[in-house]
Amino acid sequence: MTLPVSRHLACAARTSALATAQARAIASLLARCGIQTEIVGVTTTGDRRSHAAVHALGETNVFVKELETALRERRADYAVHSCKDLPSDLAADMRIAAISARDDARDAFCGEKFESFASLPAGAVVGTSSPRRKTQLAHLRSDLRFEDLRGNVDTRLRKLREGSYDAIVLAMAGLGRLHAAARYVVPFSSEEMVPATGQGALAIEVRAEDATLTSILRAAINDDVAERCVTVERAALRALHAGCSAPIGIYARETDGRTIVDAALAVDGRIVRERLEAPIGNLSDAQALGERIAWQVAALR
Repeated sequence: MTLPVSRHLACAARTSALATAQARAIASLLARCGIQTEIVGVTTTGDRRSHAAVHALGETNVFVKELETALRERRADYAVHSCKDLPSDLAADMRIAAISARDDARDAFCGEKFESFASLPAGAVVGTSSPRRKTQLAHLRSDLRFEDLRGNVDTRLRKLREGSYDAIVLAMAGLGRLHAAARYVVPFSSEEMVPATGQGALAIEVRAEDATLTSILRAAINDDVAERCVTVERAALRALHAGCSAPIGIYARETDGRTIVDAALAVDGRIVRERLEAPIGNLSDAQALGERIAWQVAALR
């Protein structure tokens, strides 16, 4: 397909440093194709109410709906999301045009005084507002205290440095995109902590009617491997009737021509786990694998 030699697009993105960095990364890919991007900063409900845990806000899509409003009002042509923020079902008038190449999907221990999760003393305070992270961490170390932590990455790292927490847990992808770090950063293996659906990938959302723009964005940005893996994960989340803040980890990756997917679901204080492996040739196969692991992990509840 021939891309336009020069074209200007508007991108809706949250105003945090991380969201801005992510939008600029996508704009850079488009610039290679001769497409210039203006970034339109949007403050979301989740950003305005940054002191409350996401699951306690009493609303859904708290990092998404204002970006979709910008698309509907045609203040923006496309929106860039952390894929893990997207609901499992999009509104009928929206579509995902592309999934970026995936950065490190793992969660990471971040500490200043203590060098690893294992080295934390009993009763140490770990900061995270993610129900998924809390339940999996508590399964690993039931002797620790887990307290809510909101704010952007820099704010969370500052609170760690100030001693408000003995450790915090952040996404490796976000740390990498911001070139940020604590004194000690130790990734959890995906077996220890199953990542969130879509973690490490960016999703490019457009109006469903914009077929030509979808083709342009897909050609410039889409990574086929990341798209298949994220499709597995989102299909599983959808089949489990769960939202992006549910205590569920689903993570797919491809190796040697096969896709391995892990799921971890918190049920009544315990963690139910399942792993499947299968070859995937297309997005329909990916959808089927996601639904299959959802059915199997649901049967273990």
